[in-house]
Amino acid sequence: MTMTHAAPPSAALSHTLTTPLGPLLVWREEGGAGALLAVEFDDHAERLAVGMARLWGRLAVRPDPAPEAVEAAFAAYFGGDVRALEALPVRLGGTAFRQAAWAYLRTIPAGQTRSYAEQARALGSGGAVRAVGSANGANPLGIVVPCHRVVQTGGGLGGYAGGLPRKAWLLAHEARHAGGFQLSA
Repeated sequence: MTMTHAAPPSAALSHTLTTPLGPLLVWREEGGAGALLAVEFDDHAERLAVGMARLWGRLAVRPDPAPEAVEAAFAAYFGGDVRALEALPVRLGGTAFRQAAWAYLRTIPAGQTRSYAEQARALGSGGAVRAVGSANGANPLGIVVPCHRVVQTGGGLGGYAGGLPRKAWLLAHEARHAGGFQLSA
């Protein structure tokens, strides 16, 4: 897992991937390592634009074909290799708390979940369950930074910016291909 937190990118490249859950918009930094900046379903494109402006300020975005490695990683993930996205480099902005919350998400193995309370405790802020939920809801890199793996303590799905049907699908997909589903509360 490679995560970069340097100065804001000046430009982003955008492309759309076809997935079983609908078209997925992917933004990556122009130049450098080409780290992913955002991943969002196209029916939430406005959320993507607002979130990116909040994280990075004014960002020039231009269409560009997806690199073969990015296309291959997403195809492999949706094809059943639920760990295929782990190696993609990502670039995160945001507050120190949000960056820590998002980094924690990448430590949750595919096929497993954690509760919002467990995530808050892991971040050293056991009472910050709502802040964790807010940070996860603002995650710009859905699926790659797997906020869908965080559920309510009792096992309820909680929220998901991409919609609860997609969260349920992602969890079932990962459970099917990662050797079983394990809920940790």
